[in-house]
Amino acid sequence: MTHECSLLLPRVCAALADPRQSGYDDTCLEKLLDWFHLWTKFDPGVELLQDNPCLTEFIISVLALPEPSPSILSFTLQLAGILASSENRFQHLQQGQLLVRLFGRDGPLNSALWRDASVRSGWVNGVHNMMLHQAALQLLCSGGGMDVIFTLQGDPSLFVASAANQLLVDMLILSVETEATKPLGTKDCDWPACAQMIINHIEDSLQSSCAARIEQSLKLLTTLFGSCHATWTEALWLGVAKQVESFLTEEAVQAQHVLAKLLLKMAWSPVFFNPEGSFWMLVTSALAHLTPVQAGPLAVGLLKLCKCPQDVRIQALTVLLQPMDCILRATSQPLEYAGLLDESVSDPITVEGLLSSKSSCVSLLNQTLAHLEELLSWSRFPVDLPSTPLLRSLITILQFCNGFLSPASPLGSTISRILINCCRVQRSALAVLAALSTRKVCDTLIESLFDVLLAYLESPNTSPTVLKKTFQATSKWLARMQELSCSNNQWQKPEKILEDVFVVLQKRLCSPCWEIRDSSLEFLTDLIKCLRDQDEFKQSLLSSEVPKLTENLLEDPESYVRASAVTTVGHLAFMTYFAPESPVVGDQYNKENIVANLQEILSTDPEGFPRRAVISIFTEWLRQGCTGQVEETGQFVSRVIQTAQHDLDWEVRFGCLELIDAFCNQIFRPCASPGCPPVSSAVSRSIPKDEVLQILCRAKLFSFLFRSLCDCDKILGQRACDTLLGLSNCLYPLGTQRNLDKPVDLPEEHSIAWLQRTLRQGSLAQNFPTDGVDGVDFEDPESMMLALVTVDLIELHDELNKSSDHVEKSPQSLLQDILATVGTIEENEADCY
Repeated sequence: MTHECSLLLPRVCAALADPRQSGYDDTCLEKLLDWFHLWTKFDPGVELLQDNPCLTEFIISVLALPEPSPSILSFTLQLAGILASSENRFQHLQQGQLLVRLFGRDGPLNSALWRDASVRSGWVNGVHNMMLHQAALQLLCSGGGMDVIFTLQGDPSLFVASAANQLLVDMLILSVETEATKPLGTKDCDWPACAQMIINHIEDSLQSSCAARIEQSLKLLTTLFGSCHATWTEALWLGVAKQVESFLTEEAVQAQHVLAKLLLKMAWSPVFFNPEGSFWMLVTSALAHLTPVQAGPLAVGLLKLCKCPQDVRIQALTVLLQPMDCILRATSQPLEYAGLLDESVSDPITVEGLLSSKSSCVSLLNQTLAHLEELLSWSRFPVDLPSTPLLRSLITILQFCNGFLSPASPLGSTISRILINCCRVQRSALAVLAALSTRKVCDTLIESLFDVLLAYLESPNTSPTVLKKTFQATSKWLARMQELSCSNNQWQKPEKILEDVFVVLQKRLCSPCWEIRDSSLEFLTDLIKCLRDQDEFKQSLLSSEVPKLTENLLEDPESYVRASAVTTVGHLAFMTYFAPESPVVGDQYNKENIVANLQEILSTDPEGFPRRAVISIFTEWLRQGCTGQVEETGQFVSRVIQTAQHDLDWEVRFGCLELIDAFCNQIFRPCASPGCPPVSSAVSRSIPKDEVLQILCRAKLFSFLFRSLCDCDKILGQRACDTLLGLSNCLYPLGTQRNLDKPVDLPEEHSIAWLQRTLRQGSLAQNFPTDGVDGVDFEDPESMMLALVTVDLIELHDELNKSSDHVEKSPQSLLQDILATVGTIEENEADCY
């Protein structure tokens, strides 16, 4: 602790213990507790209390108050727990019976303040803070504290109940690790005293008729098996396994949802990895007895587990696919396509009943579809899903939802009536459809798939959110279609599908709904990114009205749409003017017109989103090497900087810095591929450094870079400093810092010295050095060479990268804030800031 803090701490303790004070800032108190946590961690000795007697005096003062503030009492309980986290400090506090008075029967437990949830929370957290040694365990076990914690498991405050549950878990682990007289095997029952109390409580709760107590103990076991993988957990499990298993079949006990979470945590514990163990028999029983809604999360978790026994994996997958199988069986499909599964795990009547009910059908399908999307995106251990039948079931669900399918079976008719125009299920099914595009499916289904997608794209009843999902799925499958058309000459060529897509897109780009126009542009951009090199795509797109409509949307009244139009037009340029052999005849997509239109948006659009989009697309052009030779590119960059450097939107200015980085990379690494490292990593210099400096000066980027070092948005200063450091290292790798304290004679040295002094002021700088008398010539190569080797950019870099709250969050500042908030005893007034 610093000397200043040691002087402030007694005043803070006195102010907090003063009953006349009331303006407590709970946030400051929480930060102060965090500080004490760190302090006691690095200074575990009793000297902390001996050198700072004000801490003990503060606790005594609060205990002496007839009715302390709940927030101060809660703070005191937590602080006492932190201070008692080491055994020697625990004993020091116990000399005055302080811990017994705080956490024992005669403490806050029996006061009216116990009704306040913050006091109960402070008590639990205080106990938890000191629960790092055996003495703390003995205090709780002998002082009646265990019964209090057991009661708090059912506290009406979820925060208190959850904290009590976690506390019992940590106490059980601590008891076994510190009090066990011998290593516990898998069948030992010789538990330490505190552990035995907790285990008895768990067993009694599981055997009670109270559903709440049963659920609390199941949650405790779930937390334990999720955090502790010691072998003794198996011994504990064997003592409760039969009782837990009985809950699967007891209808009177509604704890199945918690039971599924418990089994999943256990499945991921290495203690229960043995495939021959009785645990996996319980898992298979749970998959069979739990409802599909309850078993779904368990099945997904098991499928993600690489060491899950194969028979259990098959059963879990079967449970997950049962609703999809039921959907297929409910339609008038040919016999060979009747379903996904050969046999069911649970009774099919149960699934059919859920799908026949309006209240459960949508929730079950949404949960199933969400789990399938999760598994399809699980790249760590890919799950082998039956892709073709799954695709067929998704098509069926989407046909149910838009009324394009009239099933013959009564069940199918019921499901169809429930799902008609159901946006939730449509969105979920389309998300799975998009994820399924990476899997191998039967080619014969592709045509049916696009029939459904086009129907959704064309239908006026498709909601904007569903249409967005449809666009995303369509772009994924159009990219997949190109692969199929290349590998399968017998399959239908993609031209007709692309033509139909662009006919629909033309209508959607003219929609009165701005969300639809916006998602249509995003869809087109996605298509261009993945298909722009495909001849069929180029021909279909450029022969349609889509490019012209896209250009018109640059003047859309909605700023989001204008921003998306900028991005799309920018990517269209890759296929037109920037293409090696442009298929466009005439000047419709003339580069100069595109650049002029976008620069006008950058300078005049009243909203930030379109301006950010312009900067982003200009940077992308630069990275792709589409802006011509170095001289031409320098002029382009200069025009953009002059327009964007004074933009009020910091993201536009930041985008301008990214544009400069891309320009510098092009100069230093003319053959670099997109995404090459920043300029600081560039070492290849094909252009002489004197010429490079002239190019950079002509582009007028130094003025903007140095000004950005003083920008009120620190992130701009950090990025500009990184760029200047990179330029300095590349241009003058052997350069040394100049000593600006010595007398200087050259005018350039005077101006650079002024520049350095100004930069040290950061965002507080009032008069930034400009061109002119006594100013800095940012377009003069010699001045900029001097600036790059003279200005201490490393010092600036360190200052800019300091946390903005490194002073405000210091212990000294925190103590001052508390004093300012609660006032002082002498003044008895609060300065609320």
